[in-house]
Amino acid sequence: MMSTPTHELARFVAGLRYEALPERVRERVKDIILDTLASAIAGRQGDESKQIGALAAALGSSREASVIGGEQLSLAGATLLNGYLITAVTVCDVHRPTLCHTTPQVVPPALAIAERNGASGRDLIAAVAAGLETTVRVGLGTKYPTFRAKGWHSPGVIGPFGGAAAAGKLLGLDGERQRNAFGLAGSQSAGTFAHWGTPTIKFHQSRGALSGLLAAPLAETGFLSSMEILNHKDGGLFNAYSDGGNPEAVTTELGERWELETIALRLWPAASSIQTVITGLFHLMQEHNLEPKRIASVRVGLSKTVYDMHGTLAWNDKFKALLSTAYVTAIVLHDGRCWLEQFEPRRFQDPVVGAFAREKVKVEIDPKVEGTGAAVEIRTTDGAAHSDRRAAPKGDPSDPLTRAEIEDKLRTAAAGFLPDDSVARIITLVSSLERLGNVRELIAALRAPG
Repeated sequence: MMSTPTHELARFVAGLRYEALPERVRERVKDIILDTLASAIAGRQGDESKQIGALAAALGSSREASVIGGEQLSLAGATLLNGYLITAVTVCDVHRPTLCHTTPQVVPPALAIAERNGASGRDLIAAVAAGLETTVRVGLGTKYPTFRAKGWHSPGVIGPFGGAAAAGKLLGLDGERQRNAFGLAGSQSAGTFAHWGTPTIKFHQSRGALSGLLAAPLAETGFLSSMEILNHKDGGLFNAYSDGGNPEAVTTELGERWELETIALRLWPAASSIQTVITGLFHLMQEHNLEPKRIASVRVGLSKTVYDMHGTLAWNDKFKALLSTAYVTAIVLHDGRCWLEQFEPRRFQDPVVGAFAREKVKVEIDPKVEGTGAAVEIRTTDGAAHSDRRAAPKGDPSDPLTRAEIEDKLRTAAAGFLPDDSVARIITLVSSLERLGNVRELIAALRAPG
């Protein structure tokens, strides 16, 4: 095979072994898997999850793959629904340099194939590592600012590559077949920001997972595709979706520098770009014992990019409430908590919270704030001013979640849904995933009780 970005990436995935993963990468992948399971269990409370579930059930009558916290469906059905559950309530991972949620496209096809084939925990870790690394590498190769300026939404465009890598790794594809899987994944790349503010923006993730699942088994049969889907002059991803991109980003130090370590996790079910706001709010509340009745005004400074997405959004439904800076600010200050109950109608329709958000919270562009940073200033009725300015939120690689914090997230997500002993079992199995002989043992612990 010729040496091209697609070829090099395919050869990397085909040759990757668990033993070659640095210890810190193995542990990081386990953290991400556990966080993904927590996000999916929380996602069962998503407003549209039942609709996607109905579609998933209609995709086939076989029952060889499990839904996280649910029943068994076909490979396609479980992959589609799990992809949506992970992203349903906006609490999954994000790779901020490409504004891409990676786990909804990578973990579902990996779980589906691993369960069907009885793969080991080590196999699953290697597959998820391959999928995550592929996703962020391809994303960086798009030269994201140019890619974004054209209106493309990363998960639906680059996510299928990650899903194809994870599934292909578990199927044991050689380099040539993995290259074909990438070509098939790229043929399904789609999704634009025209859907921002609607559930379809999340459907990009679940459809991306399904696209990856379709690509790998078809490539396994010897089905042919483009020899260079990423950098082809006529319709390659980087030329069609960007301005030629940055192909070197795909392969530079591949296998030596792990870009998956730059994936951020989230503690709170709110937009990834306003997690820094929430981090700052909680810090100020803890430092100064702030209560709504003592607050005269709140100023939230955002970058122009984040302001344009989250600065003026109404909060008249659950999804928009999760994305609204003004509402999230008001509800955190009122409840001292940010979980799913804060985004139910009884809260986002509360006139007291609404009045506070409209009258006391001012969200504006701050020229000194970059990316997803935030500047929060709270003035109290006694004339005092308290401020917090930071470049990144809790959960960012610069301030990562600990394993204990991820475990607490899972417990919170599973409360009232899974028994405590099931949650403890999931935590134990993921923490020792490399010693698990068959992933089906973990899958069984994830099924809904009864």
